[in-house]
Amino acid sequence: MSLIPYALTRPFLFGMDAEAAHDFTMQMLARGQRTPLQWAWCNETVDDPIELAGLTFPNRVGMAAGLDKNARCIDALGAMGFGFVEVGTVTPKAQPGNPKPRMFRLPQARALINRLGFNNDGLDAFLHNVQQARCRKEGQRSRMLLGLNIGKNATTPIENATSDYLTCLDGVYSHADYVTVNISSPNTQNLRALQSDAALDGLLGAIAERRETLATRYSRRVPVFLKIAPDLDEAQVGVIAATLTRHGMDGVIATNTTISRTAVQGMQHAQETGGLSGAPVLEASNQVIRQLRAALGSRYPIIGVGGVMSPEDAVSKIRAGADAVQIYTGLIYEGPELVVKAARAVKALA
Repeated sequence: MSLIPYALTRPFLFGMDAEAAHDFTMQMLARGQRTPLQWAWCNETVDDPIELAGLTFPNRVGMAAGLDKNARCIDALGAMGFGFVEVGTVTPKAQPGNPKPRMFRLPQARALINRLGFNNDGLDAFLHNVQQARCRKEGQRSRMLLGLNIGKNATTPIENATSDYLTCLDGVYSHADYVTVNISSPNTQNLRALQSDAALDGLLGAIAERRETLATRYSRRVPVFLKIAPDLDEAQVGVIAATLTRHGMDGVIATNTTISRTAVQGMQHAQETGGLSGAPVLEASNQVIRQLRAALGSRYPIIGVGGVMSPEDAVSKIRAGADAVQIYTGLIYEGPELVVKAARAVKALA
């Protein structure tokens, strides 16, 4: 277990502006990884392997995309006991994201609101950082899996979005254990329109075609996952499920943040624009997971994310139909201890 209990550091971090605390933490993780300082937050990796999309996940608890947008802290996050780490979202060109302030805590609800807007240093810098990660240098000797999450630039018109996704896919393909296509952030204008039937069909068709070309080039077929929103009705989920299978996508990640504020009405910052994450998203996410499982059958890979704040929350996602889970806001509120506790709880279900 980590040498420094998170309960000692959280008051310091929560005394800072939310984004400043995030930037400070990522800087410390980047500097400390692959050094003795890593013992301050490292955990055991629970052995609970599962086969999904042709990959062996060491355990069923992963780091969600969004925390490490520039892939600077892959090894630091892996040391927390995650079976898989997903970084990004990366866009072809660097972009600053939305104006600050753009991240807000809602402690009463154990939640966050962010409208960061895919702020990142661009594809070239992202790939440079990925190549420095120990899990990439070790190749087949590394058990931890790495997911690379791709998106579109804010300045790219939505009708040209496919071009951005293909540019990113070309760049990340040979470095990823799996690739996630993010069409569900609420913080890039019109992005969620790509979840509609015609737009999604066109996007996934183009990605499937390009993936076949890349698989031939690299003699390796990299699984592609789609990340979707929780703000979907059952009919929309059904359309997405049918489109995923029609184009041979390998899995789905459910879900991103929500635009709903029903669970946080009246709280400070509740009306800030952006995506709400944390405890209030748990049931909406689980409902989408249940609908996906019903539509996709028992064998299609589903990764559940949204509101995992405790080991019991992780278990609830597995019971809803997910094969594995991811954590983001729970790490901010509960610290690295949550990773190993959740992994043990999920393993105990077997």
